[in-house]
Amino acid sequence: MKIAEIRDKSTEELRSLERDLVRQLWQARFDNHASQLDDTARIRRLRRDVARVKTVLRERELRAGEAKR
Repeated sequence: MKIAEIRDKSTEELRSLERDLVRQLWQARFDNHASQLDDTARIRRLRRDVARVKTVLRERELRAGEAKR
């Protein structure tokens, strides 16, 4: 997922996306442990997507905090 796609989403959509990605990551790790995951690189992609979403959410929190000052 591209960072531009993430930045275009609303904060609520990002929170929902984060929950979905974390769920997918858990399932991928579970499948990998059970030797049922064919694409092991998917775990890395999901981890990075979660990090991107969390980064954008945090940037928005900080920006909102600065606006209150």
